[in-house]
Amino acid sequence: MKLKNFLLVVLGVAGSYTSIAQSNLLNAKTPAEIGKKTAAQLESDNDKPLPYGYVHDRDVLMGKTTWETIDLDERINFPMYYPVDTANIGKERRSLFQVLLNGIKSGKITEVYGDDYFNTKKSLKDMENTFKFRDTTQPGIDEFNTDIAGYKSGKKVLDKQFITETELDAADVSGYKIKGFWYFDKRQSELKYRLLAICPMATEARDKAKGNTDAIELFWIYFPSVRDILHEAKAFNDRNSAMPITFDQLLNSRRFNGVIYKEENVYGDRTIQDYMKDNAQSQLLESERVKDKIRDFEQDMWSY
Repeated sequence: MKLKNFLLVVLGVAGSYTSIAQSNLLNAKTPAEIGKKTAAQLESDNDKPLPYGYVHDRDVLMGKTTWETIDLDERINFPMYYPVDTANIGKERRSLFQVLLNGIKSGKITEVYGDDYFNTKKSLKDMENTFKFRDTTQPGIDEFNTDIAGYKSGKKVLDKQFITETELDAADVSGYKIKGFWYFDKRQSELKYRLLAICPMATEARDKAKGNTDAIELFWIYFPSVRDILHEAKAFNDRNSAMPITFDQLLNSRRFNGVIYKEENVYGDRTIQDYMKDNAQSQLLESERVKDKIRDFEQDMWSY
């Protein structure tokens, strides 16, 4: 009986995801109706991210904050990167960066910071040059110099042909940095992970216009504050397009490959690169050592 109930629950959850992915697809009479849920679907829909359970500080037997890099060149991380060209694809498919960028521009995402400790908050105005950079070409500068007084007074306006605009897009993102907290919950006797922040790595629009390709930290977003937005956006599932996974599920279930580059430590949270210099292999081995140290704690709890 219990097995039967369990199977019914699983089928119900799977059915709800299918309805989310294929809302009105097979019943739509026009393309405009695709994705629009019926009144019955809206009434029965409970499409929200799974809430985090409350964890009391006394229940955390062990905790460790780690920072990881996610390389978008790795195949397992492709769902975060693609699609980069949205001109010939449906509106429901966007890359993770595009979802975050649209949320910031629309004002839905406000918990944006300049560092991973959430000390300095960033506004959209502070990041204008991060997303878009306007510059004057050399012929435009020459044109401006012919009548400086006229242009400064506003009597003359420089023609648009002398202005270049460079925009940051999803194709420029090379990876992400994430900050998370590993902890052992003594009530459930289980090692768990809670994602705290995410940061896209890319070249700023200003640097992109000048030909610089060095990726930097664009901004840090406090992850729990954007779960609803990431739950609405779907990542592509190449095994079954009828059941896409949301970006919230993808990140919380750790369906990606990340490499630890820093852990909290007594040395001011120095990075692995600071004490394993000029040796990529040693840095990677040190990253695995940190990972094993955290996992071994759970194993040691069950040693008799």
